[in-house]
Formats: sequence, C-alpha cells, structure tokens
Amino acid sequence: MVRPWLERLGAPSLEGLNALAQRAGVRTQSGHPLRFVAPSVADAYYEIRVFQTGCVATRPDNRHDLFNALAWLAFPKTKALINALHAEEIPRENGRRGRKRDLLTLLDEGGAIVQCDDPELIASLRAARWKELFWERRARVQRSMRFCVLGHAVLEQAIKPWPGITCKALFVPRDADPDRAACAWLAELAPDATPAALAALPVFGYPGWLPDNERAPFYDDTRYFRLLREKRDTVVPAPPARPRGGAL
Repeated sequence: MVRPWLERLGAPSLEGLNALAQRAGVRTQSGHPLRFVAPSVADAYYEIRVFQTGCVATRPDNRHDLFNALAWLAFPKTKALINALHAEEIPRENGRRGRKRDLLTLLDEGGAIVQCDDPELIASLRAARWKELFWERRARVQRSMRFCVLGHAVLEQAIKPWPGITCKALFVPRDADPDRAACAWLAELAPDATPAALAALPVFGYPGWLPDNERAPFYDDTRYFRLLREKRDTVVPAPPARPRGGAL
C-alpha cells in the first residue's frame, strides 16, 4: 500500500509529501491537517506535538522518516489513531512509558496487517508453526493470506531484505480495507493492552519474499524461525537513538 504513494511522490521532498497529504485530506484525530515539517528543537513528547499541531517532523533525505511519512499517507486512519492513543496515554504515565504504548510503538515501527479468513492459517501463524505455514501450506497462504506492512522501520529494512526481519501482526478479514480494519482493531484495545495482543510474524518467510525461501530447508533455520516460547517483543534491530525532534 505504500508503493503507490512512493511512485506518486517521485523525488522525496517536504513539498511533495505535503501536496500528497493535502490532496488526500489526511488529518490527525484532533482535526489538524497533517503537515510534514523540518525538525527543530527536540520536543519532550513527539506524539503530543503531532496530536496538537498536525506537524510531523520529517527529514526527507532520511529513509526512516520518509517511510513514516509514506505510512501516514497509506494508512491515515490507523496512524492517526496510534498517535491519538499515544497522546492519551502519555499524561497518565509519569514519565515512564506503559505497556499499551509499547504495543503502539511496536505496531507503528514494525506492524503488519494480516488479511485472512482461514482459521487454520491464522492458528499456524499464532502458534509459530512456520514451516507448516509457509512451506506445507504455501499455495494456500498465497491464495488466502495477505500481509500489509504498516511499520515504517520494517519498510525501511525491506529495501535490502534479509532473514530476520520480523513484524508484529494483527488480523483482519481478507476482504476488509486494511486501514479501516486496523483502525477498528485499535479502537477496541483494552486500557491494559500489552504487546502480547500482537503476533510475531517473520515476513521474510512469505513465499517469494526472499529467493532462499523457495527451498524447504530454509524454514528449518531456528535462528530466524523461532519456537513460540523463544519470542520477544523485538521487531528489527533498532536504529541509532536520536532526539525526538526527528520523525520517530
């Protein structure tokens, strides 16, 4: 869903991103038109600034920031609700990020929307039965399961794909609009929601995503296809820390 926006954008620039956002009518949940702006002095709370002003600090020559902007264009409802939920939670936290915001951050950075109506495929994914899912039921996965990557860190990593890139996934019906359905899923989150609500998803296992996964032994490598008990809340190797004046 991001690719068409990248093609419309052409050469990355704040002007180009803002023109696309304006034409699409992208807004925050607080009603502000979304604007991509050059970073200034670091803000104490990036998400609060976005919610209160609609300004998303963006370095157009930075891939991480660029994919964040493209995710706003491709998933405007979901991104707006993620931002609003962050802004709602921050005042309650006394300076320490809670587990619900951990979930939101994982989704924002590494989230994927899995469109599927096949309960057996969903059960295989949730149970981390990777070879069963991606090899033994390969054709069925291609017919019945679609992955829409929302997380901008994963989108950035996918420029040069490698085994190990993992998303945190939520599930929606196969024929649903991914953005609307993911937004509805978020709207139903309990106040005490944690990252456990999201399923780990090694997207590199999807048939054809990497040339190496055309062979059955690829799925036997437990360095990447871990058993369920070995999973953590990690998405991808984290980019170097930087001030919150940047787009994430």
